[in-house]
Amino acid sequence: MTDTLIQSGATGSGSAPQTEPPAPDAVPVSDAAMAEAAEAVVRALTPHVEIRRVVVLVNPASGSVGPRAAGEVEAILADYPLEAEVVSLEGGHFDAQIEKALTSDPDVLFVLAGDGTARAVASRTGPKGPLVAPLPGGTMNMLPKALYGTADWKLALRKALEEGAPQCVSGGTVEGQDFYCAAILGSPALWAPAREAMRSGKLSLAWAYGRRALRRAFTGRLRFSLDGGAKGKTEALVLISPMISRALDEPVGLEAAAMDPTDTGQAFRLAATALFSDWRQDASVTTKPARKIEVWARSKIPAVIDGEPTLLPHETKVTFIPKAFQALAPHPPAAEDSV
Repeated sequence: MTDTLIQSGATGSGSAPQTEPPAPDAVPVSDAAMAEAAEAVVRALTPHVEIRRVVVLVNPASGSVGPRAAGEVEAILADYPLEAEVVSLEGGHFDAQIEKALTSDPDVLFVLAGDGTARAVASRTGPKGPLVAPLPGGTMNMLPKALYGTADWKLALRKALEEGAPQCVSGGTVEGQDFYCAAILGSPALWAPAREAMRSGKLSLAWAYGRRALRRAFTGRLRFSLDGGAKGKTEALVLISPMISRALDEPVGLEAAAMDPTDTGQAFRLAATALFSDWRQDASVTTKPARKIEVWARSKIPAVIDGEPTLLPHETKVTFIPKAFQALAPHPPAAEDSV
């Protein structure tokens, strides 16, 4: 951090008129510049936790980041009394760069990237830290919006620095993949690749994915069991973390919502219910908190894990993690995408 000294060119009261040009370091400064400099001086860090050193991992290629983001991060951090290191992530070196950042022992590790990178960092830190602040730099931004209530990464960064407190975030894990917002298992997850292709402007690919989703809809029913209980069948199983679930006040487990429309008409009714009222009241939906979930099907199970599409084995286990990692976020978390 560089300290800048701003001097006024005015003389003291009663002194002789200045006849020589001002010294090079006595440059007149506008009122706006003086106000901006004063504001930078008074920027205070959060009183809820001591922050001395931070590392910010920036992925310039991520959805809403861009090539100028690293410089913009440095400019914001210069307003605060801390030591900061900004690292631009490079393709093929993510793991090594994340590991190096963790071994440098920061008080907070900020991540300005997509949901996948944020999940990778959070899963490595665990409940013992360091604190993690996943900023909204991707397309879905599920975790950042749940914590900070905004898709503006600059606002989220300042919120974390000025209002943040350690927040224990719970979640789940499935086949080695951790999630902190929600996992969707079943044929509805087949629409995720079509959505991503549309966002990328690949219309023909989106059409192909959409046709595949339509062909498989209502044909790949899941079997599931919650905490070793009775076996059930469903079209889709949605597992929602306590952080964004409106039905869970305490981290007692994942909210398991079995959605079982019997035909297309019921599916459209369920969609309308979700838009205009509480979807939990729909007759084709059953919910229950669970800590261990077993799911199986005849073939691989399409899934969306915190916004990332994937295929799971035909026999899959999901486990609740009461204390997954420690986030730096305002208390309570914003839970903007609560469902």
